[in-house]
Amino acid sequence: MPPVPSVRGGRVVRALERAGFKIARVAGSHHIMRHPDGRGTTVPVHPGRDVAKGTLRGILSDVGMTVDELRRLL
Repeated sequence: MPPVPSVRGGRVVRALERAGFKIARVAGSHHIMRHPDGRGTTVPVHPGRDVAKGTLRGILSDVGMTVDELRRLL
């Protein structure tokens, strides 16, 4: 499995938007994202901090995306 990149939450949100996801709502610093086919996930967007690697792997698992697909969307 390729290593997960260090990336900020805002960039993850933009990458998911390029993949067809939309922000359904925002709860504090967490962006809840949904895809028209029903997939969804929550992305923590904390200023000045990268998303934790385990959290990012969980997000990718939720949306059915590989690390390489995420890299292409970044």
